Amino acid sequence: MATTTAIDIEQKSIDTVRILSVDAVQKANSGHPGTPMDAAPMAHVLWTRYMRYNPKDPAWPNRDRFVLSCGHASMLQYSFLFLTGYDLTLDDIKQFRQLHSRTPGHPEYGMTPGIEVTTGPLGQGFANAIGMAIAQKELAARFNKPGFDIFDYHIYGICSDGDLMEGVASEAASYAGQLGLGNLIFLYDDNHITIEGNTEITFREDVGKRFEAYGWHVQVLGEGSGNDLDAIDRAVQAAKAERGRPSIIKIRTHIGYGSPNKVDTAEAHGSALGVEEVKLVKKFFGFDPAQSFAVPQEVQEYYRLVGEAGAQLEQEWKALFEQYRAKYPELAAEYEMALKDQLPKDWEKKLPVFRLSDGKDGMLSTRVAGGKVLNSIAASLPGLIGGAADLSPSTETHLKDYSSFSALDPGGRNFHFGIREHAMGAVLNGMALTKGIIPYGATFFIFSEYMRPPVRLAAIMKIRPIYVYTHDSIGLGEDGTTHQPVEQLISMRSIPNITVIRPADANETALAWKAALTHTDGPVALVLTRQNVPIIEPGKYKSTGDLSNGAYILSEPDRAPELILIGTGSEVGLVLQAQQKLKENGIATRVVSMPSWELFEKQDEGYKQRVFPKGIKKRLAVEAGSPLGWHKYVTDDGDVLGITRFGESAPGPEVFKEFGFTVDNVVNKAKALLGR
Repeated sequence: MATTTAIDIEQKSIDTVRILSVDAVQKANSGHPGTPMDAAPMAHVLWTRYMRYNPKDPAWPNRDRFVLSCGHASMLQYSFLFLTGYDLTLDDIKQFRQLHSRTPGHPEYGMTPGIEVTTGPLGQGFANAIGMAIAQKELAARFNKPGFDIFDYHIYGICSDGDLMEGVASEAASYAGQLGLGNLIFLYDDNHITIEGNTEITFREDVGKRFEAYGWHVQVLGEGSGNDLDAIDRAVQAAKAERGRPSIIKIRTHIGYGSPNKVDTAEAHGSALGVEEVKLVKKFFGFDPAQSFAVPQEVQEYYRLVGEAGAQLEQEWKALFEQYRAKYPELAAEYEMALKDQLPKDWEKKLPVFRLSDGKDGMLSTRVAGGKVLNSIAASLPGLIGGAADLSPSTETHLKDYSSFSALDPGGRNFHFGIREHAMGAVLNGMALTKGIIPYGATFFIFSEYMRPPVRLAAIMKIRPIYVYTHDSIGLGEDGTTHQPVEQLISMRSIPNITVIRPADANETALAWKAALTHTDGPVALVLTRQNVPIIEPGKYKSTGDLSNGAYILSEPDRAPELILIGTGSEVGLVLQAQQKLKENGIATRVVSMPSWELFEKQDEGYKQRVFPKGIKKRLAVEAGSPLGWHKYVTDDGDVLGITRFGESAPGPEVFKEFGFTVDNVVNKAKALLGR
């Protein structure tokens, strides 16, 4: 009798999740009811039998992570968060998809307690989970000691047909298999339906075989498995027992399960079922059709008890951590500092100061300078880990004193993401969501286009992966139009919450890394040169401010300036030369280095006016990229030397000359502004 009661309460609980989801979507008259209806049983198994979490402390460091990659099914996750006792109310559920509610259409990190990552663009959450799994391995290798498994959590997820169609999922799955991430378990909701209809029309591959080829542990559950709690339970048990490979469990479900007229149809996927159909669904599951948002008391009590059990798990972990602190005080302090987003004391003293002798004839590319900075600070920042999309020799991002992360070496700090820029960006997001990890990823600036979706999501979440984008302009030369960025700078700058930094020389590059590492509320893109640029030694010019201000007076004339020359990156050296030639022509010119619009916009109005006084409206901005956006700074009385067409294949200096990036052209444009 007790067993029957347990089965009954589990089934009623699952059906309550289904009805809550259907009611919320119907009230909003917007959303995706079908997937929560078919996936509620598999989610129930995870939330009640396997996942370790504490609703009263959603940030408990050793909690299991849950990623709903098919974020359109958000009501599935919101239902479990509410029912298990997170700080989410039934009124929040009723406000699904409404302005300023805590239950937006797709899960958003930082908005709803218990949401680990913003998902919705399909495939992204799947790849984010792989980043989270990497981060757990890193933390375990760094902090765990015999008898002290401080970090032994798993990453669980639910993904859909749509997720696995997206290319980013394929890239990331291949990478996860390569790394042997046995702490990652995905349940694949195989319901055969997308917006246009049955997946037969476009997606007929054997997904299980595909994942076996990637090196995953694959289990395929047959027809009827979507509602078979015991079958799902056994599969998750087997997945947890597999420690050397990531796991995917293919579960055959029926979208809109319980809807007499819309089960197994696209109509159940992306819109409300309709008032009359909702009544039929409630009858099917034994609920009162006249009631909405009904949560039986026994269901609420059942799920709350499940949630409350997590508090005990956390207390046990805290007790273990106190024992750990007593035996390994330095490591405990290191992690507690990371929890507060604090960096080790005096780390910045390791930042190099570059002299002319550090380059060839006083010249050094900012990508090479960036590599020197990285390797100078790496020992002081153990959480700083990363790599490149098969371009570490070109981007100079290899940490020379450290090994590479692999299945056999989970403490390695170098990552070989392969030619998978999209997955790299998404994996970085999962890593960045883990306290104690500061991830970076590198590629050529032009290939930032391949990773734009995760860059945008990082900006939405205000998390801080660091992007190292080299080969930043037409100055890269012979590779030509396909590799020469033109529109990328303004495109990147147009993303809210991102900080783009294009340093002028080696010393600005060191300060750019400092700015990136001390910034905590959004991604940072470091945009670096392939070609050598002059090293500007500290104190050489009469400067006011530095890179941290976003824009600053790099060189001031001996008398009141008539004109302001503004440069970024490699063009700063050019405008400095032009300043000298203008001086020889009797024209006093101020040079402003402007590596970051975003950092400059954070300065107070007084500082901005000191750099760009209202009385000096003759301004010339020089940047080897699109001129869009510069008019805000040069005013209607100024001008921009930029690029409005694609580049050319030739040695870099010749390409620069072809596009007018010469001292004489800058001088002539400056004179024209002054009418001389």
